[in-house]
Amino acid sequence: MNILITGCNGQLGNEIQLLEKDHSTHQFINTDINELDICDQEAVDKFVSEHEVDGIVNCAAYTAVDRAENDKEQCTTLNTIAPAYLANAVEQRGGWIIHISTDYVFNGKHFLPYKEDDTPSPDSVYGSTKLAAELGVSKLCHRAMIIRTAWLYSTFGHNFVKTMLRLGQEKRELGVVADQIGSPTYARDLARAIMAIIEKGIQPGVYHFSNEGVISWYDFAKAIHRLAGITDCKVRPLHTEEYPTPAHRPPYSVLDKTKIKQTFGIEIPYWEESLADCIKQLQQA
Repeated sequence: MNILITGCNGQLGNEIQLLEKDHSTHQFINTDINELDICDQEAVDKFVSEHEVDGIVNCAAYTAVDRAENDKEQCTTLNTIAPAYLANAVEQRGGWIIHISTDYVFNGKHFLPYKEDDTPSPDSVYGSTKLAAELGVSKLCHRAMIIRTAWLYSTFGHNFVKTMLRLGQEKRELGVVADQIGSPTYARDLARAIMAIIEKGIQPGVYHFSNEGVISWYDFAKAIHRLAGITDCKVRPLHTEEYPTPAHRPPYSVLDKTKIKQTFGIEIPYWEESLADCIKQLQQA
């Protein structure tokens, strides 16, 4: 198969590229903005046709959650309109698309792990644009898979893990929100799951993926410092109101992963095991 990867320079896109050599029966076409502007419908149609694309993994997204509150137009273009272009183009070839979505499609007031058929209720521009993309992609491509994930981090790009490692070296004390609960996702684990799904065969629908286990951002920060051997920085728990942000964060965004595990036979690692692996990779680098 010819598989188009969009957003290849991001966290998930980079992790997918590391695995491609183990799936040599497929031709992966890695693109970012310099190779393909997915916000240009004509360019998307032409690229998908000329490269005879059979499937798309759309990792591209506007992820600056706070900036999105005042940049709705650009956020909508990249998060909602562009995925629709991709879905429509690959549908014309009878192909499939895996579109990456987010826990932000929920408002976080459920306080039970969210299942795929729970009613979305986004509380931010970012979440609203991602939900609109889910609906558009599913409508335009019959073989569309939506994978919602949360708290993504990796050895690439900017993320919470790398920020906590840096601040742990720079500061004697820092505060981290303790009343927002969720499950981290190591992008490498998600990339492995995506590759397994491609090999087993696409099953249309909405799925959830994050690492196993449930923690707060405060607990996550403490674990990062402990596993990295950082002892000179005190981490204080904060209430959300003590750390105001332009965009609303879901107070509870735990995702139920039963469906993806049962459908594809995927085993998902515990968050601390994956975090330890990521920190080891970063320290070796």
